[in-house]
Amino acid sequence: METFALPIFRAGHIPIVGEWLALPLVQLAGSQGVGDGPFNEIFHPIAIRLVERCDGIVRVGGPSAGADEMVRIGRQLGLSIYTALDEIPGCSEGSAASSA
Repeated sequence: METFALPIFRAGHIPIVGEWLALPLVQLAGSQGVGDGPFNEIFHPIAIRLVERCDGIVRVGGPSAGADEMVRIGRQLGLSIYTALDEIPGCSEGSAASSA
């Protein structure tokens, strides 16, 4: 996900990776690990709040029930769903490798 952030930014968009916001809050809430109360209170709910305010979603990587849920919500909201960098306006696959 983070490999895509710089080329997306350079294409004029504002990339947001949910973990950038969720993980510091999870830690502040006292989480001791994935799946405990503070983690569950914050991690996926913050992603849902972000999706509700975004123009599109980039779905990359392997299997992830959480990512698939964000795509499902994004589709319900009518957001653009991208699975490759070159699908995003102004971006190309080559720009991810050259800027990583």
